[in-house]
Amino acid sequence: MKESIYKSFDELPCFLNAKQVANLLGISQSSCYELMSEPDFPVTHIGKRKVVQKENLIEWLNKKTKGGMLC
Repeated sequence: MKESIYKSFDELPCFLNAKQVANLLGISQSSCYELMSEPDFPVTHIGKRKVVQKENLIEWLNKKTKGGMLC
């Protein structure tokens, strides 16, 4: 598992691209694109780009971890 360069959610930009989400989650970029294709994942399309709003990602992560692992 890759180690994230982000030490807190405050360090995240407002919108994250696939590379940033992959880095945060410690997964490969191709795995991140697969994740972004899941129906419940909070992805936003801007033209051909896929981005994730920081607040929506944090909310999604808290739901997936039942709020127990994240600050």
